[in-house]
Amino acid sequence: MTQPNGLRAIPTEDRAWLMAALQDALAGGAPVLPVAPGTDPDAVHALQHAPLPDGTALVVRTSGSSGIPKAVALSAAALRASAAATHEAFGGPGQWLVALPIHLISGLQLLIRSTLAGEDPVFVDDPGDPARVLAAVEAMTAERRYLSLVPVQLSRLLDLAAADPDAAAVLRAFDAVLVGGQAVSVALRQRCHELGVALKRSYGMTETAGGCVYDGVEIGDTRVRIRAGEVQLGGSALALGYVADPALTAERFITDVSPAGVESRWYRTGDAGELLGGMLTVTGRLDRVVISGGINVSLDEVERVVRELPGWESAVALGAPHPEWGERVTLVVETQRGADPAGTGVDAAADPAAASFDAVREAVRARLGVAAAPEWATETDEIPRLAGGKPDLVALGEWLGRVRDSFRETRRAAGEERS
Repeated sequence: MTQPNGLRAIPTEDRAWLMAALQDALAGGAPVLPVAPGTDPDAVHALQHAPLPDGTALVVRTSGSSGIPKAVALSAAALRASAAATHEAFGGPGQWLVALPIHLISGLQLLIRSTLAGEDPVFVDDPGDPARVLAAVEAMTAERRYLSLVPVQLSRLLDLAAADPDAAAVLRAFDAVLVGGQAVSVALRQRCHELGVALKRSYGMTETAGGCVYDGVEIGDTRVRIRAGEVQLGGSALALGYVADPALTAERFITDVSPAGVESRWYRTGDAGELLGGMLTVTGRLDRVVISGGINVSLDEVERVVRELPGWESAVALGAPHPEWGERVTLVVETQRGADPAGTGVDAAADPAAASFDAVREAVRARLGVAAAPEWATETDEIPRLAGGKPDLVALGEWLGRVRDSFRETRRAAGEERS
């Protein structure tokens, strides 16, 4: 029987144990796997019996750019390099307010930075409540204070700060408010500027030990290049690879050799981007994944769940812009006879076996999480298809854009009429 590989599975509810285990791993001790509530025990067991890359200190399960779960192995050196680069970019180490999930690299880095800075992190028990986030600041003791968020959290904090001068003062007191997971809209950036919030936009992923580009500029020894329109990253913070998946590791982590024989390792992000004046701009994904509230959501996975439900066998999932979440999933379904003209699902009177839209949302939320729950469903007489029978996603996206433009124009006209 295969023996365990020494990987310590630590429940994230036990923060003290997780902090101690991370400190030990950073010092060369046993590698750590943070385990969130509800994690499949079989997945944990498989990782504890899988071969780990030499030097592994931390294993993080992530959906990554594909939306399909995988496990990333990170070395202590990469974690230390990432933390040091962040503190250098911010003007020195400080105390972190933890309002992100600590089984993901975004939250784990807050613990690692705290450990290396010799500061105790302060945890927020209800990070979705902006008032609770700011109330937790009372427990912070260090002179320099940092906060890390995803855009939806930032938006809610700004709403609170706009209505409450005391809340605005607390938010302004942070030396840096780091926001990542998805693009930060110009509107959010403008609101931060007007309120005097020290916003820092982060770009990175689990495979780079977290954020490695702030406000479009590399931190530490991070290198950025664009190849065939794809953003590729190099530097000390790169992960060792994927656990038990050498093929994917070889595909995503590549090594170049210069004419002088110098090797350099790069991570293929799967993001589209460009470098303008030395600053990185990420323009979108190269695959079928949307980022909703900082969470990667596979549109293919959403479709698989939805299509299992009666009346939704033809559904196609697409991403649509959302002012708070960045992007949300929207569904398009071919009209069934007697379908609900509001586009919220098949009329039960016409098809008693059909699932309602509310049931569809709940099914997706239960299987894939709240970020994947569809925001809207729209009907069409016939989904455009390619010669092979697959939906024509480009044509469908263009059609959906026209539908949404029509809705917006109708609402605008109705508002003008009322005024």
